[in-house]
Amino acid sequence: MNKHVAFFGDAERTFALSPELIAELQRKTGMGIGSLCLRIPEGHFKHADLVEIIRLALMGGGTTPEEAAALADTYAAKRPLNEPYALATAILQMIWSGTPAPKPEG
Repeated sequence: MNKHVAFFGDAERTFALSPELIAELQRKTGMGIGSLCLRIPEGHFKHADLVEIIRLALMGGGTTPEEAAALADTYAAKRPLNEPYALATAILQMIWSGTPAPKPEG
């Protein structure tokens, strides 16, 4: 299982989605993983989709479910949309290709 490491909230955190968590993500969003991987980078998503990707990926990275929910609520659900969008897209890129999304230059 590939992992993505990024600063989130107040620390560097590990994000990963196991097959079981991918199944839960599909259930929670009502979309297949392929649709999520293709649609979200194109800007076709619900706010809740971004929060769920981050919450579940935190759990996959070793964060407890309780802490993952609190972190996602504080640092994804209540922040400007570009912040959870960038992180959720990077997590999905890791699932799709096994490599992190390229960092913007500048």
